Amino acid sequence: MIEEVWQRIVENHGNIFKQIRGKQFSYTVVGTSIKLTTTNQLIAKTKFEKALAFLPLSNTVPIQHLRAPSYIYAILTDKRIIE
Repeated sequence: MIEEVWQRIVENHGNIFKQIRGKQFSYTVVGTSIKLTTTNQLIAKTKFEKALAFLPLSNTVPIQHLRAPSYIYAILTDKRIIE
């Protein structure tokens, strides 16, 4: 499943996403990570893979142990990524 989800993440780089509280951001793909435009953080593909085990998500609580949970949540709950 991660390969399919990752492909959608790659295809949607540069698009606007919204965090749970409404803050907008976008990202670029750098190898097997994404680089957020609003911070200097990189989020590895492996973090998204780990987060998939917690879907469906209604908030960020189940993935708080992962780097940048609010960004992962925003991406993985977006209809463009998870259909």
